[in-house]
Amino acid sequence: MNRADRVAAFRQALGQRILILYGAMGTEIQKHALTEADFRVARFQAYVKNLKGDNDLLTLTRPDVIAGIHASYLAAGADILETNTFNSTKASQDDYGTSDLVLELNREGAALA
Repeated sequence: MNRADRVAAFRQALGQRILILYGAMGTEIQKHALTEADFRVARFQAYVKNLKGDNDLLTLTRPDVIAGIHASYLAAGADILETNTFNSTKASQDDYGTSDLVLELNREGAALA
């Protein structure tokens, strides 16, 4: 389905019912009890700072977890997905020394959703 068709379908759905936006990505991520190793895959071994807690980085290191969370919200009846990009900004990623990844995090976060 192309973009115009998706927009038309979305508008039609809005006119017919209340659409549900899912929430609580961070809470769902915490349920997975991830460790530093889940954040620090081979690609990120040279990064100096601890990466655990940079949940946006999971879009690159554990896309299976993020995609699974999206799928669970869709299965529960959500109509609209958010991206896992709440902290995919330069300011937030500076805390982890990963600000060079902001564009990739946003692009891949949107692709997963």
